[in-house]
Amino acid sequence: MTFWSPTSTDALLVIDMQRDFLPGGALAVNGGDTILPGINAASARFEHVILTQDWHPRGHISFAGAHAGESAPRGTLVSTPEGRSILHLPYGIQELWPDHCIQGTAGAELHHGLTIPHAELILRKGFRKQIDSYSAFMENDRQTPTGLAGYLRERGITRLFFSGLAYDFCVGFSAVAAAQLGFQSIVIEDLTRAVDLPGSIQAINAALAAAGVLRISSAALRSG
Repeated sequence: MTFWSPTSTDALLVIDMQRDFLPGGALAVNGGDTILPGINAASARFEHVILTQDWHPRGHISFAGAHAGESAPRGTLVSTPEGRSILHLPYGIQELWPDHCIQGTAGAELHHGLTIPHAELILRKGFRKQIDSYSAFMENDRQTPTGLAGYLRERGITRLFFSGLAYDFCVGFSAVAAAQLGFQSIVIEDLTRAVDLPGSIQAINAALAAAGVLRISSAALRSG
């Protein structure tokens, strides 16, 4: 096993550990609560920790309920053979979800079990009503940056470790985008959990491999 000792040019990104993505939430990821202790422990090894937070307005374009009636956003709604509901929009394919992480609601709050007092930034994403943002770096149009890359570069951070929810969407998309932007990108697999829609894990595994993103276990982390 290769061991990794975080340094001052590394950061741990903790993706969307919010109440709506944990058991009992509006878009709960199975087993999402089980990774909280491991994320807390791993974070203690890093000088730099960044948290992200889904932060949607009501009626967000990613909400299935926003696409009923005359006020529905423009787009072609289809169901895939695997049973997934997707919307074809000018910026590409948009998965539709239950209403979740609505700004100012309890479901959007970071879970109380997340204990990282030294986290230095909380980046909110998905707050533009007409576009979603899985990646912590880029909106789903793949053109609109969140500003995170600039923040990290100004801090001299070059290597990023990813944890949180969900592996096959926001974690994976963030890790791929980071690699494409020139950061060394590493996913701590046992500190993530997947939504696991039909084909979603296979798709993100292929995307991570194509982008050169490494996948490791938290057991490989050592104190710097």
